[in-house]
Amino acid sequence: MEEGRQEQEEAEEVEGRPCGEGGDHFDRLHDAVLLDVLNRIGDVKALGRCALVSRRFHALVPLVDSVFVRVDCVIPDDPPPSASAGPGSPQQHHHQAPAAAPVARGRGALAHFARVLLGGIARPIHALGQILSPAAAAVSRRAEPQPASPPAPAADVSHHSPSEVLRSFKELRRLHIELPTGELGIDDGVLLKWKADFGSTLGSCVILGASSVSSKPTSPSAQPEPAADDSTAASPDSNRETEDLGSVPESLYTNGGLKLRVVWTISSLIAASARHYLLQPIISNHATLESLNLTDADGQGVLTMDKRQLQELRVRPVSASASSHRTLMPALSMRLHYAPLIELPGGTLLKGATLVAIRPSEDALREGQGVGAAGSVGTCWISEAFEEPYRTAAKVLLKRSPYCLEMNSF
Repeated sequence: MEEGRQEQEEAEEVEGRPCGEGGDHFDRLHDAVLLDVLNRIGDVKALGRCALVSRRFHALVPLVDSVFVRVDCVIPDDPPPSASAGPGSPQQHHHQAPAAAPVARGRGALAHFARVLLGGIARPIHALGQILSPAAAAVSRRAEPQPASPPAPAADVSHHSPSEVLRSFKELRRLHIELPTGELGIDDGVLLKWKADFGSTLGSCVILGASSVSSKPTSPSAQPEPAADDSTAASPDSNRETEDLGSVPESLYTNGGLKLRVVWTISSLIAASARHYLLQPIISNHATLESLNLTDADGQGVLTMDKRQLQELRVRPVSASASSHRTLMPALSMRLHYAPLIELPGGTLLKGATLVAIRPSEDALREGQGVGAAGSVGTCWISEAFEEPYRTAAKVLLKRSPYCLEMNSF
């Protein structure tokens, strides 16, 4: 009884102390509890401020295992001369072509739009290297002319790469980096999204695009009934949709439609491979890393790596492209699904909707069932690549007849 009363008095005494007299309630929390709180914070800037609160916090912050890094801005720079030359651009071979003429047009124009493509995204990819590569950031700082007055603190912070910021974290397991913008400049109203997973090379990639995104007119008089071969309803019970599944619409081959979609595909693959290449220093510096996501604020592209893929990269070095700072793409097998018009729940209209499912040709041949295996399990990596409402669009497009292509390593 006396011992219990003494413990209660001591507890009341501690609770009654002012914080300045050693009564800080955080001192009574176990380190594991504080680490759980810090992991829920996640944001690397907020964690940096927490580390300044006390010596205990300063010692605990490096033990956080889940971190979110938001890159404030891209440091632009002139692209290297080799990036615009376009050597080693991929060649297209069509496995299944509904018509021979579109195939010939696609092959003949490939060299031209590959040069335009590589020149158009060289600058944003080089800028991406400036923010993810510590060496490049250091060179950029040395090359910049010194200002007459000291720069603003925000400008100085923007020059720190994620590799430098994350160096103090010793137990990092889950990492999410968000870039300020997507690498691919697209016109207003155009939809282009991609999701790719990598090990030491590309594992799979799903691309969703549309030439325009709009809302369905609300007035009944303003929406004429579309023709059966010009639209696809999102409802799986639509008879009109079922009738359209047997062939690829001719509108894919007119007005450069197929060429544009090949450009979207190559652009997305190059952007994904550049992100992957520049993540190597972070992965090599954090052996405990089990999950890595690299996204952008525009929601354009998502690169993911799980524990198995991260370990594969550590064991098997990346093969770099000779033309630029990006991972070499293996030979690829693709399936392109196209619909002239898709209406999604909520009235969103996707014109020229396109879904491209990509896997290494070696993997597709080994499984013996092509890019997407039969059944819902085999295609879930495609249909679940995007959030709603675009997940519905992917599921609708998967029911369309595919246009199969192969791409050489590039």
